[in-house]
Amino acid sequence: MQTTFNFLAYLIYLPVVIVLTWYVAHILFRNSKVFMLDIFGGKTDIAAATNRLFETGFYLLNLGCAFYIMKIGTDISQTRTMLELLSTKIGGYCIYLGIMLFLNLYLFFRGRRVARQKMRLAEAAAQLKAQP
Repeated sequence: MQTTFNFLAYLIYLPVVIVLTWYVAHILFRNSKVFMLDIFGGKTDIAAATNRLFETGFYLLNLGCAFYIMKIGTDISQTRTMLELLSTKIGGYCIYLGIMLFLNLYLFFRGRRVARQKMRLAEAAAQLKAQP
């Protein structure tokens, strides 16, 4: 009977992707509070709630992807093969996580830009009403 390293690979993969996901989400959503406050005009309650909803969706989407790609289809008989497979899986997940990070940043910047445009339009409309 030949020993396989599949279970060990899972034991390494799972904590790595969970910690990576947590770290990226922690940094992203700690710093996105400023954007949310700007987008929602300083309304802290709706900004905080929206930020938490974005964070929850980020976790669900990224951990779901990590669990989905977790499957190892072959028996791993050598530690070298295990490390190479793990580097491919974890590296691919890191690339995906980076893309998701930049997608969220894009959404924050876009929301901020739209909020500022609406504010400028409201100010211009108020100035037109104020003129005799």
